[in-house]
Amino acid sequence: MELLDESLGGDDDYRFLGAYAGDELIGYASWGPTPGTHGTYDLYWIVVDPASQGKGVGTQLLAAVETQLMADGCRLIVVETSSRADYAPTRAFYERRGYARAATLPGYYAPDDDLVIYLKDLRHRVLARASS
Repeated sequence: MELLDESLGGDDDYRFLGAYAGDELIGYASWGPTPGTHGTYDLYWIVVDPASQGKGVGTQLLAAVETQLMADGCRLIVVETSSRADYAPTRAFYERRGYARAATLPGYYAPDDDLVIYLKDLRHRVLARASS
């Protein structure tokens, strides 16, 4: 909520997009420019209500974010996630949508919980497989 408050207050570093079923918010995405880069953006969150998962909401949110980022001149999207087993569906989600695993930082979050970084080059709509 803090990031949303900042965004609504005029901070352009955090952008949000909601997915609705009627008047009910069932998901959202949050992203922003990566400081010190040219055309690189971090995708902070894609969140979908558990009751709406598996129905294409996350895919639609991601596609809408990518479309907006291309319009904004973005060239590279960075996604960070965890290596834990319960994040396997998250990693698979990004991989199925053309994100390449670019790096793994061992023990970043906790022992045996690595940081996994994915990239997608929007100029080519897909980034060639990078090494870990």
